[in-house]
Order: sequence, then structure tokens, then C-alpha cells
Amino acid sequence: MNITARAWIVADHDSGEVLAARDPHLRLAPASTLKMLFADTLLGKFARTERHTVRGQELATVPEGSSLVGIKAGATYSVEDLWHGVFLRSGNDAVRVLAAMNGGIERSVADMRAKAADLQAVDTYVVSPDGYDHPRQYSSAYDLTLMARSGLRSADFRAYCGTRTARIGKTGIENTNRLLCGSHGVKAYAGMIGVKNGYTSNAGNTFTGAATRKGRTLLVTVLHPRSGLNAVYEEARTLLDWGFTQGSSAKSVGTLTEPLSRGGAKVSHNSPHGAAGSAGAAVDDDSVGWGLPVGGAVAGALFGGVYVLRNRRTKKPSAERS
Repeated sequence: MNITARAWIVADHDSGEVLAARDPHLRLAPASTLKMLFADTLLGKFARTERHTVRGQELATVPEGSSLVGIKAGATYSVEDLWHGVFLRSGNDAVRVLAAMNGGIERSVADMRAKAADLQAVDTYVVSPDGYDHPRQYSSAYDLTLMARSGLRSADFRAYCGTRTARIGKTGIENTNRLLCGSHGVKAYAGMIGVKNGYTSNAGNTFTGAATRKGRTLLVTVLHPRSGLNAVYEEARTLLDWGFTQGSSAKSVGTLTEPLSRGGAKVSHNSPHGAAGSAGAAVDDDSVGWGLPVGGAVAGALFGGVYVLRNRRTKKPSAERS
């Protein structure tokens, strides 16, 4: 099967080995997958049972056209309710309330930038805490995978992103991750444990997922496939299937960096492409790669027309608000 996504990556959660990737450091609009970084940053700051009464001003900055979970001014919600709104329905209203509880949008964005720096996600620049389109906001398949790996080390993050259904007040909601729930013509993926999907007109469809089979957990990120609808899920499925079969014997093409707070070796910031691996080497440019033999643009066929390609593009995307 041909993988049409502009950028993608498959990595082992435990070892951090990158099994295969295409343009992993290409900076693209992340859409709601950036909410993983929001959760990485704020999850530990509030108890699940803490309750908060929403003020109208906390919802005033929700961007027009946002995905919403239905948070209402004057109503009282638990922190758990709000995180269910973030993870299951990608609710920008829930994000804005949690950001307000954290001291506001500017404070939360600053905290997210600091968290990205700790994760060594140097392909990422945060403008909005919810991932809504902004001209200077971008991330990469590599960085989003770092965020997922970091988040899944938290029991709360893992529980929220793997929740299929929940109730907020009298309203029942279902997770929009179609590989988790099996909906809209997508069959649920066996072993799927999360993580986050997204869509805007600028980003297209974006998805970072994690699945476990026979004790092994793989991470996959797929950004902006050519066709819409369910392509982002089906391409993620194909990559995970490969990772759990042929990927077990594939030679590593790179390594996910460890956070600085966990003793990770500091990566070079000299390359415009961002981080490459735990050794701190410069990334896929014309002189330094991921240890791949290069013949033209293709570095090696993996399966069914899917290739590992060198990352040669680093332009930031133009943004278009949905």
C-alpha cells in the first residue's frame, strides 16, 4: 500500500528506536495533536477531583470554528470532566478553561514552550494551546512522537487518551480516535491505547497513535495524507502492521531523544531541521543523515511502496483557519 502522508514515523515506545520515517522533521501545522503537549504540560497541576466553575471570559477566546465539547459558562466541572473533553472530543473550550486555571493563555503557551524544550522537540513552536491554526505554529512527526512517548509515561495521560466513552454532566461523549473506537467506517485497531487525532483545513488530517501487541508498544505519527476522510487512520494502521511484523527485524534509522529532565543528551540546535537522536547529532541534511544509504531521494524500500526518505524540506506551512 502506498503511504501518501507528507510526513510519518514509526518508533518503539520503550527503546526509542525509530524503525522507519519519511520527512520526520518537516515542520507542519499539527492541529489538535498539539493537545498532547498541552496535556504533557498541565496534567500534573490539578487533581482529577478538583472542581471549577467556568466564567464567561474563559470561553471568550475560543477560536471560531473550533471543535467543542459543550462547556458552559456558569457550570461547574471536575478537572476529570475537562480532560475528557480535551482528549475525547478535542474540545478547545475545555482547553481554554484549563489554560485559565493555569494562569491564562500566555502563561500556558510559555509553559508548553518550556516543556517542548525539555522534550528536545525543537521542530515545534507553540502559539495556541489547542493546536488551532496560526501562521507561526508548527510541529513535526518526530516531535509529536516525542510528546506522545512522554505523555504515555503518565498514568493519567494513558488513561485519558485510552478512554472510549465518558459522561460530562448528562451528556455522553465518544473518543474521536477512530482506531480506538472503531467508527465512521474505520475498524478498531487491536491493541490501540491512544493517543490523539486532529484536523484543520491547513493541517489536513493529523494523527499520533500508540498500540501494544505481545508486550511491545509502537508509536506512529501520520501527517497530512493526500486524501481526507479515513486515510490518516488507514495509513497509520498500515505502518503499525508493518512495525509489528517486519519492523521487529528492521534496522533502526534513528533514536527518539530523551527529555533533558530525564538525563537526555542535549541535541544540536544548529541544524534548521531540529533534533535527530539521543547522541545529539545534526539531523537529515545534505551532509548528515540517519545512517541510511542514499540513492537519489530514496534511502530504502520497506514494504509495498513505502519508503524511508531523507528529509530535505524545512519550510514552514502557510496557515489557513478553518
